[in-house]
Amino acid sequence: MRFYLIAFCLGVWLLQQQATLPPARWLWLLPLLGSVLWLPRFSRPAPETLRRLAVALLSLSLGFAWAGWRADLRLADHLPGHWQGVDIRLVGVVSDLPQSDARGERFVLDVEQVLTPDAPNLQRIQLARYWPRDDPSHTPTVQAGERWQFTVRLKTPYGTHNPHGFDLEAWTLERGIAASGYVREQQPQRLTERAGTPAARIAATRATIRQRIMHTLDDAPYAGVISALVIGDQRGIPHEQWRAFTRTGVNHLLSISGLHVTMIAALAGWLLAQGWRRLPRLAERVPARQAGLVAAVLAAAAYSLLAGFQVPAQRTLFMLAALVLAFWGQREPRPFSALIWALFIVLLIDPWAVLSAGFWLSFGAMAVILWVSFGRVAMPDKLRGWITVQAAVTLALAPALLLLFQQVSLISPLANAIAIPVVSWLVTPLALLGVIAPPLWHAAAWLMDGLGQGLLWASALPWAVAARPAPDGWATLLAVIGTVWILLPRGFPLRALGVVLWLPLAFPPQTSLTPGRFEADVIDVGQGTAILIRTARHTLLYDTGPAFADSDAGERIIVPYLRATGVGELSGMIVSHDDSDHSGGLRSVLRDLPTGWLLHGLPASSPLLNGAPAPRHCQRGQHWQWDGVKFEILNPPATAYAESGRRDNDYSCVLKVSVGGKSLLITGDGERRAELELLEQTAAESGVDIAATVLVAGHHGSRTSSMAEFIGQVQPQIGIFTLGYRNRFGHPHPQVVSRFREQDARILRSDSSGLIKLKFSQTGVETLEYRPTHRRYWQGSTP
Repeated sequence: MRFYLIAFCLGVWLLQQQATLPPARWLWLLPLLGSVLWLPRFSRPAPETLRRLAVALLSLSLGFAWAGWRADLRLADHLPGHWQGVDIRLVGVVSDLPQSDARGERFVLDVEQVLTPDAPNLQRIQLARYWPRDDPSHTPTVQAGERWQFTVRLKTPYGTHNPHGFDLEAWTLERGIAASGYVREQQPQRLTERAGTPAARIAATRATIRQRIMHTLDDAPYAGVISALVIGDQRGIPHEQWRAFTRTGVNHLLSISGLHVTMIAALAGWLLAQGWRRLPRLAERVPARQAGLVAAVLAAAAYSLLAGFQVPAQRTLFMLAALVLAFWGQREPRPFSALIWALFIVLLIDPWAVLSAGFWLSFGAMAVILWVSFGRVAMPDKLRGWITVQAAVTLALAPALLLLFQQVSLISPLANAIAIPVVSWLVTPLALLGVIAPPLWHAAAWLMDGLGQGLLWASALPWAVAARPAPDGWATLLAVIGTVWILLPRGFPLRALGVVLWLPLAFPPQTSLTPGRFEADVIDVGQGTAILIRTARHTLLYDTGPAFADSDAGERIIVPYLRATGVGELSGMIVSHDDSDHSGGLRSVLRDLPTGWLLHGLPASSPLLNGAPAPRHCQRGQHWQWDGVKFEILNPPATAYAESGRRDNDYSCVLKVSVGGKSLLITGDGERRAELELLEQTAAESGVDIAATVLVAGHHGSRTSSMAEFIGQVQPQIGIFTLGYRNRFGHPHPQVVSRFREQDARILRSDSSGLIKLKFSQTGVETLEYRPTHRRYWQGSTP
């Protein structure tokens, strides 16, 4: 049976890899495949093996069909294109914990009624309500479990698309969010404080507990951690703390881990069993041990629901339920079977769970623990057993961590050896008991503060984390097989051969450019710019993308992409000018990547320059060569920084990169004045040429840039627009697009192409677009 359950789960995973949903007509094959169930068992090995393979193929097809059917139902709840950006009035219940920041509050709304005639009847949407400019208090008004009436403007979820990047559309699909948008009214109407739906009650309970925690702990630095341990809300953990937890490999403890659920279940089961034994009449009907097991399952279910029903909690709950059923049926409990049943039930409920890193890490860690703990001839003592389990989990998860996050915490075994007992057996029980006795939250926060200080120190060690480029899938698979081989029981012959299978992951093949060539990766950062330029031995980053309310593109997008592609340091960086969609990620990039120097168009007093390496203003005439590739700064002139009336956009550093007769021209947000200066420079200086094969359109395609005369002088064969989907500025302007088309230039847009890779050589330019070549069925139509 386990083999068939795994085949079903494999079918679910296979569906999630499809570019489009398969047509329903292939379902007629299922009855044909189902006929194998009528075949009798064979006594001969060969036909019996074929029969089992046929049943496994049926199971895989059922998993594929189940996931496809669920996906079809989920995608039917969508926002038609002509309703995007249109006012829609509706009534709904806030079904999750709202999150507030300096700009406003964000929440998920379960729609109950659409009041606008003929508007689509969506089930769930994600909304932002921005603070009024005349309200400096920024007081949150929307609470979980309340029923509200809003006028909203919505759009289809649409994220950035880069290799190894976060897939926003998959995330919203899994959570059933059909659209996102913002509230139009300054004073929307609250209809009821508490709605009667089960989801609303749970959300309101979680919100009440969070408010009590924050009120009790006030400004305690680790109040967000206590909230995460009690109700699974990690959004209150400050960035620096979360970064320390990730670098030390203890971040799994800050989610509702299986260990926490197991501890609560064990405590509840033991308490009920002790009390049950003191009630003879009840104990005669149902043994105390079985009653305690039921209580354990119920406590685990209650805690899982309170904590948001995350994948680790689901896995533990379903495993526990399977083991309890085995005890009730007086059958030998089999942990591996329980794990596989839990895997099956999780994907039956949520077929998109296979898309999350937490799914693979949670089930992978538990599989490793069972592999090294059960079925052994002789078990080691407790200390040796603990060390063995920690070492096995660290080794086994390393390939997945490198594939998913491109880094592995080297200090993780030591950090976890201290953090697991402190968090699991001290901090978490005190945090949960604090729901009944709030003063205990102070004790939990005090313990967490002491542990956190040590983790912050450990995370700052230079050797704490090993970062590597993202490995190929086949190298990851070989390393996983090698890990299984290494962890075979002692005495198994040739276990050391498992190390050989790790070699492709530990020493990946190196690919590098030859001199006289360069590549430019136009990274999709939404409404902003970030371009990585690589030669044979050097790397340059032009602009660092936008800043967000709680983070920036440098941390979320650029640094992960650079690490995944093997860029561990930057030879130099250019920040074109003082605009948050170009300079927003500067601090994060400088913090996480060694950088040789910085050219910029920022004011000399800009706080972004604090700690920057060798900062200098961009000036016309600066030039250098790397590996046979020529780099030139064409604007602004040196006198520009003394001009008081010059617009920020016209300080933009204009960069031209050339090899042979092919070149790339980037003008930042330079507007009409900057382009006129370039045209005048071309006319006045015989050695200056602004003609380019590829032109990154100025100011994201704004009407204030890309004059017809300028484009006519550049004569680009390819025009690139860096912009966000349905951005509020209306970029690119149709007139600007038509100017490029008049030059017969090919148009590429980051919102529809995702990351755009340009490969320059003396013979031509090759372009690669990430989104069209890595499409998945849940991704919406391109602009």
